[in-house]
Amino acid sequence: MQRRSRGINIGLILLLAQIFNVGINNIPPVTLATLALNTWLFLNPVKPLYDSCISVEKCYQQKDWQRLLLSPFHHVDDWHLYFNMASMLWKGINLERRLGSRWFAYVITTFSLLTGVVYLLLELSLAAFLDEPDFQRNCAVGFSGVLFALKVLNNHYCPGSFVNVLGFPVPSRYACWAELVAIHFFTPGTSFAGHLAGILVGLMYTQGPLKKIMETCAGIFSSDIGYLRQQYYFNNSGSSRYRDHYPHGRPGYPGYQDHYPHGRPGYYEEAPRNYDAYTAGLSEEEQLERALRASLWDQGNTSNNPPLCEFGLSPEEEMRRCRLRRFDGQ
Repeated sequence: MQRRSRGINIGLILLLAQIFNVGINNIPPVTLATLALNTWLFLNPVKPLYDSCISVEKCYQQKDWQRLLLSPFHHVDDWHLYFNMASMLWKGINLERRLGSRWFAYVITTFSLLTGVVYLLLELSLAAFLDEPDFQRNCAVGFSGVLFALKVLNNHYCPGSFVNVLGFPVPSRYACWAELVAIHFFTPGTSFAGHLAGILVGLMYTQGPLKKIMETCAGIFSSDIGYLRQQYYFNNSGSSRYRDHYPHGRPGYPGYQDHYPHGRPGYYEEAPRNYDAYTAGLSEEEQLERALRASLWDQGNTSNNPPLCEFGLSPEEEMRRCRLRRFDGQ
């Protein structure tokens, strides 16, 4: 596998143009560092591509495990670099501002390693299941597997939206699968197993145990354990600007939450809002009970009758009994 030589790296020029168009100051630090690392290793590769790509034969059978570290950050040519880094630019801006720089760096590192591991398992399984040893020799390189994992993450935080895939609107929850199939059929030479590995890693984070495992590991090795308990919740639109006061999760919205293990960077963090001034520190259920109590008291005073309600019951049962007693007293 050799990098195709070009007199002028047009893809690299287009990537730099996009970065300067967005503005370096507008790109979060981890995203910018990832772009810089991939670009630097494209211009100054640690090893030739054939010695950097990942395959079952080279990595597992020959125990060349350093390929797990090298393969995500090396690219075949300038266009391969451009398309991957242009995608990383926008995904990184959205996700790093939401997750915080430290946690996002942790996610990038974990996804880079796990995508390679899952890729090896997929190729090994295909070789055994189909009795085709050539799958063990398939050598993949590039950041696209990590990008598919980040795509799953980004779509998870934007539910209900639609993504344009080949001119067709696709719900965000299915967009990764649609793009996986589209790229496989319309872009020959891409690694189907590498992209699928990225999707599976992303699902392990959003739907599986990966996020909890990462939090546990971060809690073991971090000296600032307190930050690991901070949780931030998001509304239906996926906006990360507003933080609710619910200490154990907003009722009815279990999917819109995330952890900032080390806090959001000050550059992107807005001043925290103290909702206790409006809620007196009550939970949503307590606020509902308080409002129900006040409403029934007002109705009782209007009819010159004291409220005949019991507040040891659930709000629905309580309201039903109060109405029955009011009708009985008429």
